[in-house]
Amino acid sequence: MKNIFDAHAHYDDKWFDENRDELLNSMCEKGVCGIVNASVNLQTAKKGIEFAEKYPFMFTAVGFHPENLEDIVPDYLLEMERLLKHKKAVAVGEIGLDYHWDIPREQQKKVFEEQLAFSKDINMPVVVHDREAHGDTMDLLRKYRPKGLVHCFSGSVELMREVVRLGMSISLGGVVTFKNARHSVEVAREIPIDRLLLETDAPYMAPVPFRGKQCNSSMIIYAAEKIAEIRGMGVQELLDITKENALRLYEIE
Repeated sequence: MKNIFDAHAHYDDKWFDENRDELLNSMCEKGVCGIVNASVNLQTAKKGIEFAEKYPFMFTAVGFHPENLEDIVPDYLLEMERLLKHKKAVAVGEIGLDYHWDIPREQQKKVFEEQLAFSKDINMPVVVHDREAHGDTMDLLRKYRPKGLVHCFSGSVELMREVVRLGMSISLGGVVTFKNARHSVEVAREIPIDRLLLETDAPYMAPVPFRGKQCNSSMIIYAAEKIAEIRGMGVQELLDITKENALRLYEIE
C-alpha cells in the first residue's frame, strides 16, 4: 500500500525515545507519505519542527493541549505565532477540552477559546482534542467556526454531521478496530468521504491486533482496512482519498 497519511501523531513522546529514528527512517518503505506531529506545548512544538526539518514527509502543528496548561507562559500566543511561521508548520494544535481529567474547566475553555481566536487571526486550521466535552467543544466551534480537524473523533453520527456543517473534518484511527467501537463504525460509514482523514495518535491508540502496544504511522493500514470494509470500497482508494483530504486541509503543496 502507498499514500498513507497520518493526520495526527506524537513522535516527540518519550515512548519513542528508544526507536524513534529507526521507525521514522522506515516509514517511506512502509507506504507512509506524510505525518503531522501534533504538539502539546512549546517544547514539543520545537521538537516537531526538528522532525519536520529532518524528515521530508513530516509536518508539525503548534498548540497547547488541555492537559498541559501548566506550561503556558504569559506571551504564549506570540511564541506560537513565531513557531507557526516555519514553512512546515501547518496547524494550530493540539488544542481543545478534556473533561476526563480533573483540570479546571474554565481555564481549559479560556485557553481553547484564545487559541481558536488566534487561529482565525493567522488563518490556519486547528487540530481539536475533545474528550468527554462534546457540548462545550461544539459551543466554541460554533462561535468561531474555524477550519480544521476534530481528531480521534469519539462522538455520534449526529455530532459528526454538525462538525461537517461547520466546514470541518474529522480523523479516525485505531479505535475503529476495537470491539466496542459502535460510534466510530457508524461515523466511518456515514461521514462524507471528502471530510475524512486517517490518524494514529501514535504512540497511543494502537489498532487491533496491537492494542496496548506502541503505535506507529504504518499501523494506519489496519484502520484503513476496517473503514474500507465498512464503506464497501478498496483500501488503496481510501488511502488515496484521505491523503488528498489531508493535503487540502493542511494546505500542503
